[in-house]
Amino acid sequence: MISVSQYWNPKQALLKQALKEGQIEEAKTLLHTLHSAVHSSEIYETQDSSYMDEIWEDLNEKAFRTMPSIKDVTIAWNIWHITRIEDITANLLIADTEQILNDEWLEKLNTLVKDTGNAMSDEEIISFSNEINLKELQNYRNSVGVRTKEIIENLNQEDLKRKFRQAQISRILTDGGVTEHPKSIWLLDFWRKKTVAV
Repeated sequence: MISVSQYWNPKQALLKQALKEGQIEEAKTLLHTLHSAVHSSEIYETQDSSYMDEIWEDLNEKAFRTMPSIKDVTIAWNIWHITRIEDITANLLIADTEQILNDEWLEKLNTLVKDTGNAMSDEEIISFSNEINLKELQNYRNSVGVRTKEIIENLNQEDLKRKFRQAQISRILTDGGVTEHPKSIWLLDFWRKKTVAV
């Protein structure tokens, strides 16, 4: 069976090359391929099982909520973290639209957390993981995946070199995507230096 890195790394390298050369259609195809691997197969309407399918199918609730050691985080937190990053970057930065997460989603998810979780302590991660509604976390991830798929489909050549406006960067903090904590707010500087492609 092929490992994640054996599958992912060559395609990631091809994507970087396509973006560098401005090959938008090839880049979009590769983006869809990589994106489909980390989201439910329902989103791309395929019968092939994705990495995300395997995670949800093979782990019980305790495994999702448990932090194996103090050097680790929980699977629930990991899914939250990558989904928040995708929601923020795809919607607030690339598409310049509303993110998926809103008050209604927070209520369904049973959390007050809005940010990516970068600055959470171990105790906060455990508390978050015990409280989060896992079914709604799965639904939230699927909703973000559907929106990102649409955003990828609508990318054009001119988008690739587009830089993000300061108003977009500032909105991430205003909307709670990051906090003022040093382990969180550094993301704004990171994204400020990026373009849609890089």
